Amino acid sequence: MNTKEQKLQAFEELLGIMDELREKCPWDRKQTLQSLRHLTLEEVYELSDALLGEDLEEIKKELGDVLLHLIFYAKIGSEKNSFDIGDVIKSLNEKLIFRHPHIYGDTEVKNEEEVKRNWEKLKLKEGQKSVLAGVPKSLPPVIKAFRIQEKVKGIGFEFPNAEEAWKKVEEELKEFHTEQDFRKKEEELGDIFFSLINYARLLDINPDTALERTNQKFIKRFQCMERLAQEENTTLSELNLDEIEQLWNKAKTIIKNP
Repeated sequence: MNTKEQKLQAFEELLGIMDELREKCPWDRKQTLQSLRHLTLEEVYELSDALLGEDLEEIKKELGDVLLHLIFYAKIGSEKNSFDIGDVIKSLNEKLIFRHPHIYGDTEVKNEEEVKRNWEKLKLKEGQKSVLAGVPKSLPPVIKAFRIQEKVKGIGFEFPNAEEAWKKVEEELKEFHTEQDFRKKEEELGDIFFSLINYARLLDINPDTALERTNQKFIKRFQCMERLAQEENTTLSELNLDEIEQLWNKAKTIIKNP
């Protein structure tokens, strides 16, 4: 592992490389805050894939790509005489110190939950008018629902236990099945998803992670089916449902884990 001095040296070298690229490279020189945005999202999702796979070498690589984007945004900010990477880090340091009074002050906490509750209260003191103000509008819906529920939990808006949360799921299911109007049925389905996410959260299950693991499992099994069909000189579209189900069960035996 690198020493603190080596880490600082590597960071300084990265800043120098960014300065040179911004000055000399046509592509890097052309980039703006908006042109980088979609690329940043792509890099973050690639990091997410690496994290789900717990591939440490890939995580290291993707962290570097994300870090590059952060440095890039700070460089553009400095060119606009708005902020630089030093301002970004100083602001972050100040926020972390302020939001951890149990470390840098005289506040006492008993556990992680008290830390989270204090965190949300301190954010309101910083000027946020709502505990939900920090939930990004562009978050994917499953993650957004999870974060909303975590936020309101911080001020005590929470089911007492998972069993009570499951009763809400059952209640929403009944409402969904009895509703006939399409728009209202769509709304009820949204309520079911939201309630399921809440139930999962109370079980300490991240629903986004769980769903993505199922996605990956399905992809592997389906692609295995395609290979099995190809070995039989056919395609899935040429098979009937019974034949497809047989291949699916065979694929499940072959691909047991996601």
